[in-house]
Amino acid sequence: MATLAFSSLLPLALLLSAQAQAQTDCPRGDLDALYCDEDGDMVADRPADESEWADPDTLIFAYTPVEDPAIYSDIWQPFIDHLQEVTGRNVRFFAVQSNSAQVEAMRSGRLHIAGFSTGPTPFAVNLAGAVPFALMGSDDGQFGYTLQVYTHVDSDIEEMEDLKGKRVAHTSPTSNSGNQAPRALFPELGIVPDEDYEVVYSGSHDQSMLGVVARDYDAAPVASEVVERMAARGLYDEDEVRLIYESDRFPTTSYNYAHNLHPDLVEKIEEAFFSFDFAGTALGDEFEGVEKFIPINYQEHWEVIRTIQSANGVRYTREDLEQE
Repeated sequence: MATLAFSSLLPLALLLSAQAQAQTDCPRGDLDALYCDEDGDMVADRPADESEWADPDTLIFAYTPVEDPAIYSDIWQPFIDHLQEVTGRNVRFFAVQSNSAQVEAMRSGRLHIAGFSTGPTPFAVNLAGAVPFALMGSDDGQFGYTLQVYTHVDSDIEEMEDLKGKRVAHTSPTSNSGNQAPRALFPELGIVPDEDYEVVYSGSHDQSMLGVVARDYDAAPVASEVVERMAARGLYDEDEVRLIYESDRFPTTSYNYAHNLHPDLVEKIEEAFFSFDFAGTALGDEFEGVEKFIPINYQEHWEVIRTIQSANGVRYTREDLEQE
């Protein structure tokens, strides 16, 4: 396993500038000036010029930096082996340390396939030309996770209004369940983040939960899928925390390919995802209840997330992304 490093290379900057110049007259919605959206599906179109299609011998794959990346290198290996077999390419797993670094990697052409967490997915789509095509789900097509709010079992917090005056761990500004959804949904429950309670950014869902257990934070909004995996690995004792709120379901991590990949390669990548059998693999053991990748489209399945982000005044800019 290695960690992606990003340098600002002048030739790359000049290339991106030239590409943006060439795309000035196309429809794009919220997409960065590097991309066009002629078909109106809210994701970047593949370049019209076939000479701009990427067809690398080695594919770079990265998973969202929600938790310890060292754990996930081994967990993802069965899928990486499968992806190599189906595509006929070498595949390398790279650990990323932040959402902004992961988005920048795809934007710069250094990352070809990636799992972006829920909140950062629209940033990846608009800033990096990511094309979401799959989610983990069950055989009956169900998928998603909930926003849960936990406090310590011995705290005096019994319901959401009891968060007033408390110190609450959010994860990062771009996180859906860890920040954006709470800011959009909690006011309807009589509690306003930053006004009624102090927001402290922990950096990740696992750090939020561990902080609640250690009583460093009075409470924390977190993603159900993350805390379930933590509990399964014995990273915290479920008896030490108490659930005080749970939302409706959101889409989970999106799996994306870079918009400029050769269409024949994209076909093989999709085949690898949709033919992968989770049963009996480390990936299947880690993501309990997940049985396959299911096809999705960004325009439909991320509508609720875009609505939440719009309510928070989010702009899909590199400056907003780097606030995490």
